[in-house]
Amino acid sequence: MKIVIFGLTISSSWGNGHATLWRGLCKYLIRAGHDVTFFERDVPYYAGARDFPQLPGGSLLLYASWPTVEQTARRAIVDADAIILTSYCADGLEVTELMLEQARPLKIFYDLDTPITLARLHAGERLSYIGPDGLAGFDLVLSFTGGPRLVEEYRKKLGARQIMPLYGHVDPDVHHPVMPQPHYRADLSYLGTYSDDRQRTLEQLFVHPARARQDLRFLIGGAQYPQDFPWSPNIYFVRHLPPAEHAAFFASSRLTLNVTRRAMADMGWCPSGRLFEAAACGTPIISDPWDGIEHFFSPGEEILLADSTPDALAALAHDDDVLEQIARRARERTLDEHSSAKRAEELISLLEQTHGRNAADLATEEA
Repeated sequence: MKIVIFGLTISSSWGNGHATLWRGLCKYLIRAGHDVTFFERDVPYYAGARDFPQLPGGSLLLYASWPTVEQTARRAIVDADAIILTSYCADGLEVTELMLEQARPLKIFYDLDTPITLARLHAGERLSYIGPDGLAGFDLVLSFTGGPRLVEEYRKKLGARQIMPLYGHVDPDVHHPVMPQPHYRADLSYLGTYSDDRQRTLEQLFVHPARARQDLRFLIGGAQYPQDFPWSPNIYFVRHLPPAEHAAFFASSRLTLNVTRRAMADMGWCPSGRLFEAAACGTPIISDPWDGIEHFFSPGEEILLADSTPDALAALAHDDDVLEQIARRARERTLDEHSSAKRAEELISLLEQTHGRNAADLATEEA
């Protein structure tokens, strides 16, 4: 298949969760023989932290503004099999207009920010990446989130016709067990961009345990942390880490923490890519609980859940052999069910199913 993608970014992993996911997905699509082109607006805050300037085996087109690239985009999609527009694409409305002009390619919208999209719609906000006609013109809507609310919400709010989840994933070529590094050593680590809506949970499950266990070392890695963050002497900080450093970061942790953004936790069925990254690196995980987490990992066997500071402290008190067993089970499940290769297969299957359904509908109309 020839697949053309218009996305937020694949070239920079700074302060966003899109880039790492697209790198893994595109890599395995290309490896399976598909033709992939990715369009990304070249913005200063990503250009200043660009860690993926080319798409190996595919095409990455960075452009200054939509008028400068529109004709190139038209040429790229003329013989495409599928066009994918993602949430937070800088020129989402213009891309939508271009896509809906096309008769042949499948028109796909992939929401990598489903809970945020729906929360903003419920609040009456206008979205820069979804136009006033919603998603009724798209052949398929893919969602980073699943669960029982997904179809109803997208049909009711955005007029979507076909909705399917395409969850997060991990590239095991990038995230795998490596030798621990002394500068990343931690009894409990946390990797994530600062977010106000995660702060309360982060304090309960990370900051307060650090204050209670001054004998242990705690480590945060991420971007955009404010000066007034409630640090303590045993909490250490590493500014933004590129994906190439994630494996060493996780592998140097006795335990690592996952904290879900509030809108994601409220909706449920929305696993962070960090969960799969840490599991693939063989690191035991503590996570805040949310609906549907058992669909991805078995609580108590493949992941530890913590809803309070005492829960987090209890997890830290586990014996090493218990943590190693939990980590091993989580890694095995991740490689079986949550790899980038697996998601690439799922994406192609969904595109083929959608094409077949469209062909059947057309034949019915012509009969």
